[in-house]
Order: sequence, then structure tokens, then C-alpha cells
Amino acid sequence: MGALLDWDQRLFTRVATARVPGADPALRRLSHAANHGRLWLGTAAGLGLVGGPSGRRAALRGLGSLALASFTVNTLVKWSARRPRPVLEGVPAIRRLARQPHTTSFPSGHSASAAAFATAVALESTRYGLLVAPVAAAVAFSRVYVGVHYPGDVLAGVAIGAGAAALTCRWWPPRPVLPERERPAARAPALPLGKGLVVVVDEPAGTGAPGAPGSAARRLRALLPDAEVIEPGPEGDFAELLTAAADRAAQTGGALGVCGSDARAGTAARAAAERGLALAVFPAGAADRFALDVGVPDAEDTALAVVRGEAVSVDVGVARSGAGEDTWFLNEFSIGPYPELVRLRVESERHRPAAPARAFALLRLLGAARPVEVNVNGRPRRLWLLLAGNGRYVPEGLAPAYRPRLDDDLLDVRLVDADHRLARTRAVAAAVLGTLEHSRVYEAERVPWVELDGIAGAETLAFDGEPRSGAPGLRLEKEYRALIVYRPVRGRTEPVPEAREAAARAAGRGRGRGRRLPADGGPSA
Repeated sequence: MGALLDWDQRLFTRVATARVPGADPALRRLSHAANHGRLWLGTAAGLGLVGGPSGRRAALRGLGSLALASFTVNTLVKWSARRPRPVLEGVPAIRRLARQPHTTSFPSGHSASAAAFATAVALESTRYGLLVAPVAAAVAFSRVYVGVHYPGDVLAGVAIGAGAAALTCRWWPPRPVLPERERPAARAPALPLGKGLVVVVDEPAGTGAPGAPGSAARRLRALLPDAEVIEPGPEGDFAELLTAAADRAAQTGGALGVCGSDARAGTAARAAAERGLALAVFPAGAADRFALDVGVPDAEDTALAVVRGEAVSVDVGVARSGAGEDTWFLNEFSIGPYPELVRLRVESERHRPAAPARAFALLRLLGAARPVEVNVNGRPRRLWLLLAGNGRYVPEGLAPAYRPRLDDDLLDVRLVDADHRLARTRAVAAAVLGTLEHSRVYEAERVPWVELDGIAGAETLAFDGEPRSGAPGLRLEKEYRALIVYRPVRGRTEPVPEAREAAARAAGRGRGRGRRLPADGGPSA
């Protein structure tokens, strides 16, 4: 230990007395900017505003990792080590901080925060990670350069920060950069400029009136000017418009498109599959989980796939009633308050990192939930929640994030048993600790089908988060690769640059004057 401390002191002296031209004021200011995580809070805000879906995920993971690293350093480690700060005699006055820290030296909290944020960002986006990493490294180095930490303090802080970011993967596994890459491509017509594509747009409330600048319909017309874009009026029936749109697309040999909620996409999926059409799903918001899992996080990705004729095959879930009625679902079927859990989670994630958001949503929901009685494969059960997902979800738990692939021919069934004592409390505690898969109140299984009957205590069932009237009995199954969905063969996490520019110009300069997505999907002339 003495040799390590001696090496640490010698290395500190060498760095503190080194002269790097122009570095004195820059590193001092950078070190000050990182106080209380201000630098990383600002970076997270920038990623959230302009970074697209992966930037928002990177920002959320970065903030969560920063909070975990700061708590570990300042609450657990720093006060147990109590290492004095370095002596400033050899440090030039120009590079010293105006206010010297009064806490102990080991480990470096600034370095831990920098490493936590940079590692977390890199887990979600290599591109943004490469931009953030040099800044994080400079912050860590600056703590030695301005004389407030030994190199060993910085290395320990970096290790703690990187470990905190890695630990978040237990609660929130990073979404793969190339989702479902292993699945073979499917045939779909290439539609230059969208000619032959009929899209029905059902914008969520608050996104702007139909035809208004920046609305989804206007954006689609800018990306694919030859496509037929239909907007239901105030009294318009979405199902009727969708049926008519699918018939027109089938007559011309084109494709059907939909922009709306996951439930709307499910309705469109059935209409497309029944007519042998490929489906173009244009995301309408951050909660469009099916589009994200397919690999089209933005409308530009879908538009590029339509132009190129690139698509994949996916499974659909089917709930078959005793009366012979089939209901399709793309994400999940649920009994109990799961749709409310999803809504609360999405709402909570706007204000806090994903893992605490899920726990917070689960806590709010289970506090007001009532158990449901149902026979599962002939066995009477009393449950707080039951979820049957279309494909395997990750991570394990009651508010899963995404599916690695959508053609595994399996249902992901998850439930919380209400017959155990303090089942709700135990489920919440296990979810917070990341040990839900080991809890006795929680069960999960991947199966090709499941029989449900004798449902009591739930007046409605939910398909893709949309409540529908209940049925006395259902058989949940999969339709293997029953749906063809447009998706770029080269999976993306960032929108296509030329398509994003087209949409931006159209919104800013008026209808018909934006730059169009090229017919071959390549750079514009």
C-alpha cells in the first residue's frame, strides 16, 4: 500500500507541475462547470432535445447513472476513506480553483459523475458516447491538473462511475443498436416517393390540428409526396377509413400505412394481412413501442424503407373467443390494470430515469389495484396482474422495455399472484431491487398458447393498452410471421439525415416547398 501511495504522490506532482499551453484556464473552467453535475445536466438536456429517440434514452440513462454514482461516492465511500486533499504548494496559482473543496479526497466525485454519464450514454448510442467521452476524460484529468485530487482518486472515481452505469443495465437493458438483425428480410413493394402507399393518420391529442405546420400528416406528405395521406375528420370513423384505404392499396398493388397509437397499428395490421399487403408504421409518439421494436423509431426510417422496398416479417398475437371472434394484438394482451401501468410509466419517465419511473408507476398502480379471478389453463388463479406479450420482452418484470425480436412464435406470460401474503408490497420491493424474477409472487413463462376462462373482477380486457369489453373465455395464440412490416434492412437508431431535413424544411417553409426524400433513398440532388 505504501508503494502505491508513493506512486500516486509522484504522479500527482508530475501532473501538477506540468505546463500544457492554453490548458490552465480551460481545464479550470471545465472542472468548475462540472460542479454538482451541471455540465452533465446541460448535456442531457441537449441530447433530449436534438438527439432523437436514442439521445433521449441516453440522457435518461446518463442522469440515472450519475445519480447512482454520486450517491455511492458522497454517501458511502468518501466518508469511510477520509483521505486528505493534496498539498497545493507545487500547483501554479493560475490553475487553482477559486474555492477549494472541503470534503475528503478519495474518491473523485467529479470523475465518478463524468464516467457514469459517459458510459451510460455510450451504452445507448456509440455515436453520442464518442462525443461525450473526451469531455468526461478532460473533466477527470482536470481534477488532478487543478490540484484537488490524486490520480488514484480519479481512477477510483472512474471505476465507480462506470460500474454505476453498468449496474443500470440490470433494471433497464440497453436497446440493441440493430434490433432483430438476425431475422430474414421479407418481400415488399418498393414505392418511389410513396406512390401506391395509402396512409391513414390518427394523431394523438395535442399534436396539432390536421394539416397544421409540423403535424404528422404534413410531415408524411413532405417525406413521401406521392403517397395518399388520409386524416379522419372530427366525426370520421377510423375503422371505415382504414378498410377503404386497404382496399385501394390492394387494387393498385401498393401498401397500407398507419400513423397512430399501437392499438390503431393493430387494427391496420389485420387489414393489411388479410389483403396480403405490407404495412408501413409511422410512429406518432414516444410510446409507440411496436414501431421501436420493429426498428423504425422515426417516420424517416419508415419512409426510407418504403422507398427501398425493405421489410421484415413479424408475429402477431391473437385472442380467440368462444364465439369465434378473433382480436389481434401487436404488443400485449392484459387483464387487470396493466394499461394504466404503461401510461403511468411513460408519464413518470418524462421526469425521472427509467428504473425509478417503473418502480414509481408500479407503486402507484398496485396501491389502488383489485385482484382478478381467472382460470389459467384450467387452474383457478387470483391475480393482481396478468400480461401476455407478443414475443419475449426484456428486462424481466412488470414494466418491460422492449423485445429483441418479434418472430419467436412465443407468448411472454407474466403475472403477480394475489394469494401470497403482502403480494403487492413484495412485488414492488422486488421490482425496485431488480430481483423480481426470483420473487415467489411473480411468475413468468414463454409459451405458444394459453387458455383463459372464468374471468371475474375485470370488466374490460386490454389489447395493446386499449380497453375492450370482456369475454368469458379466451385462447391466446400466435400467428407466426403473419405480418410484413416496412423496416430498413440496415437497422437504425437515428433518423435518416436527408429525410429529417425534408420534414424540417416542409414544416418551416410551407406545404410543397420542402426537400423530398429521393426515390432511390440516396442523397438528394
